[in-house]
Amino acid sequence: MLVHKWTSLVSTAFLLMLCITGLPLIFKEEIQHAIDPPPALAAPTTPGAIVSADTIAANALAARPGEAMVALWFQYDGNIIVAQSAAPATPMPRPSTPQAFDWRSGQSLGPPRAESSGFMLVVEKLHTELFAGLPGALFLGVMGLMLVLAVVSGVVLYAPFMRRLDFGTVRQGGSTRLKWLDLHNLLGVVTVVWALVVGVTGIINTFHDLAAAAVRENFLDLAASYRNAPPPKRFTSIDAAIAAARLAKPDGTLQSVWYPGTRFSTPQHYAVFQHGTTPLTKRMLYVALIDAETGKLTDMPDMPWYAKALFVSQPLHFGDYGGLPLKIIWALLDIITIVVLGSGLYLWLDRRKLRTRGA
Repeated sequence: MLVHKWTSLVSTAFLLMLCITGLPLIFKEEIQHAIDPPPALAAPTTPGAIVSADTIAANALAARPGEAMVALWFQYDGNIIVAQSAAPATPMPRPSTPQAFDWRSGQSLGPPRAESSGFMLVVEKLHTELFAGLPGALFLGVMGLMLVLAVVSGVVLYAPFMRRLDFGTVRQGGSTRLKWLDLHNLLGVVTVVWALVVGVTGIINTFHDLAAAAVRENFLDLAASYRNAPPPKRFTSIDAAIAAARLAKPDGTLQSVWYPGTRFSTPQHYAVFQHGTTPLTKRMLYVALIDAETGKLTDMPDMPWYAKALFVSQPLHFGDYGGLPLKIIWALLDIITIVVLGSGLYLWLDRRKLRTRGA
């Protein structure tokens, strides 16, 4: 009883905020598409033809004299490349400038479409980190743990209560408080599995930055034989690095390429990231470390378990596995959970009021 009471009370305000901000984030892609539609691309003159990635990178640097390439990102089924460059010899993470190009024609498209902007960016920052960076994210992870404890303890409390009543009973003859108690218990049980899934995946997601840093350290460990090697005197073609990665994983879809010495590579390697192609593996990332001087594959390490857990949990948290129908179900369960949290707060305040009157 005390566990359910205090875990619920301590976390209620933050959980309400997470549920309210999570509602538009379930439909993030649809809302962002309406706010900032994808660029309209001209029909290719030669179907299937693409411009060299090296040419795209050279054009990006020509528009930003004095900068160095950081990464290439592949968007919209590989039709758009985002070239990310930054001033050299600046500490990571570097302030960088992204430029979008049509990969089929090489045409510059200007600044790329943001994944989140305006209202959606505010909502996302509030939902994921309370505008407080890693400390805010970890604090919300603790609130997620409180949710899991509240749900589990609520089930333990509800089980003996249900022995006296049929499942789903909402007693009509009693007080308003009694009706809300029955409704609170019923809706809590209906959403119990969803709340546990969202709570656990939310906790996992709060470790995103720590997991990313650990993955990078893992890359450096894998390239230990290069640790004392001098920086590459010349870089091989980025197209050759991509070709070597695709040869190692021919069924992958390009996600990004990180240049040597940047956040997700080593000082001597290109890091070529690809997605899988199945409904599950397209949420996963696979990396090939390509020697930047020779263009040969050094290693294709398996992602650590914590990174895989993160890849799976991120889309599951927002119901992004089954298209729009699953998102709608997720939204309905989110709304029901808001009612559960609100009714729980009402019941606690009403009980305190009754005790005060009794005193």
